[in-house]
Amino acid sequence: MTVTISGSGLTIPAINAVARGEKVRLSDDPAVLARIEGSRRALRQRIARGEPIYGVTTLFGGMSDRSVGPEQLSDMQRLAIWHLKSATGPRLPAADVRAAMLLRANALMKGASGVRLALIERYVLFLNEDVVPHVYQRGSIGASGDLVPLSYIAGAVLGLDRSFKVDFRGEVLDALTALERLGLEPIALEPKEGLALNNGTSASTAVAANAVGRAIELTALTLGIHALYAQALLATSQSFAPFIHDCKPHPGQVRVAAEMARLIAGSRLIRDESDGERSHRAGELIQDRYSLRCLPQYLGPIVDALGVAAKQIEVEANSVSDNPLIDPDSGEVYHTGNFLAQYTAIAMDSLRYHMGLLAKHVDVQIALVMAPEFSHGLPPSLVGDTAGRMNVGLKSLQICGNQLMPLISFYGQPVVDRFPTHAEQYNQNINSQAMNAANLAREQLDLLEHYLAVALVCAVQAVELRAKQVADTFDARAVLSPATHRLYEAARSAAGGPPDASRPLHWSDLEEHLQAKVEGVLANISGRGSVMAAVRGSLTGLQERQVA
Repeated sequence: MTVTISGSGLTIPAINAVARGEKVRLSDDPAVLARIEGSRRALRQRIARGEPIYGVTTLFGGMSDRSVGPEQLSDMQRLAIWHLKSATGPRLPAADVRAAMLLRANALMKGASGVRLALIERYVLFLNEDVVPHVYQRGSIGASGDLVPLSYIAGAVLGLDRSFKVDFRGEVLDALTALERLGLEPIALEPKEGLALNNGTSASTAVAANAVGRAIELTALTLGIHALYAQALLATSQSFAPFIHDCKPHPGQVRVAAEMARLIAGSRLIRDESDGERSHRAGELIQDRYSLRCLPQYLGPIVDALGVAAKQIEVEANSVSDNPLIDPDSGEVYHTGNFLAQYTAIAMDSLRYHMGLLAKHVDVQIALVMAPEFSHGLPPSLVGDTAGRMNVGLKSLQICGNQLMPLISFYGQPVVDRFPTHAEQYNQNINSQAMNAANLAREQLDLLEHYLAVALVCAVQAVELRAKQVADTFDARAVLSPATHRLYEAARSAAGGPPDASRPLHWSDLEEHLQAKVEGVLANISGRGSVMAAVRGSLTGLQERQVA
């Protein structure tokens, strides 16, 4: 698909697609284009009348009491970008930079920023040619928008100076050389245009949009992992019966219960208690432990929270967030605070908290399958060759998970409430910390992918050992539900080749090691390979709910 940029209508999936390389086009709607020209015309008229306008005829922030003469208006806009070339440290990933360029172009297409269409077209060209400016993660407090990262994008796109760098089809080039390769000239800024390019929430919101998309995908994967664990633990289907959740109809809870019921349907390992004949196993608890029985009630709020975060990010992505704003209809100039990225920041704090809860729940399931006291007879630590005296199974993977899970939860702590109150001469005396909140989300999701890879290796081993007990084969397809076949096959193949009826994934400790197995699954998840394709059914349902 080609994503149309019109100032509205961008969705999380569309932003994610452009971040991964999808092409874009500008809307040719006459009403949209008229607003862009109308705001620019209104701004020129105000300047001609000698009216004071922030950042156009004045300096910036706490120095906006100082006026700028007519002959300095263009240099002021160059200064708006140039003085913010101050960052260093780790680079922002290319996917996040591409998303930021998309969101900046989309905001300018709303027609309230007073810029020329040619500037927006230049952003589109860079996206479609996959020329990615070098941008840094550090430097933005999410008030006056993401001034520093957006300035690095603008400086490269405009060709402001050779010190701005880009990735150009596998090469690192300075911005002016990149423009030459594209057959373009640098663009000289006109009044207001520098501020329009760097004063807004597009960078942090771009990182956030990519994080939301990944979080939804990993939540869908987590549901599939839970379905494998439920089967390995001989769970009951009763926990997901519609009657239970109709009695407590939170949207997320109902959705999770329905999805889990679909995922485990037809499994030879799941206890069907719908007729009441097998409601109790002699000598064992009459009902499943909380991590199984309360799974919809626990995951439901996470699904609902992701829906709220997705909606907030989509609204922000389709908003105008620079200052000042120009009404193309009335010509009025408004000095605003739309650049405060508080919605983005709150959404990211919430997302990170809920991803921590997600990981903690999986950790409990791993613990159950590792302990024969609670796993209904699986070997300790999921040992493959139980006749071998020196085998300890997946003990080290559980320990690895015990390191990762607390760290994922640690990343769930809020950062939005930790803002300094004295930034920029006390002008930015409240700020959102949205870029910190979004960057932390990306880092947390990297950890979560690793953790879910560990969880999947354990799940594959568990269902294969259970299959041997129930059907005398290590190929778990003989006992698993049809809806979990694809996930099992994808994870098994990524970890160590296709299912083998004669051996489980991990057999003898001294003959093989676990590192390659985890690396294979992790690479598959990170690369959005067959593992993620296997949970597309769950993902589709979650995405529909998030953007409804």
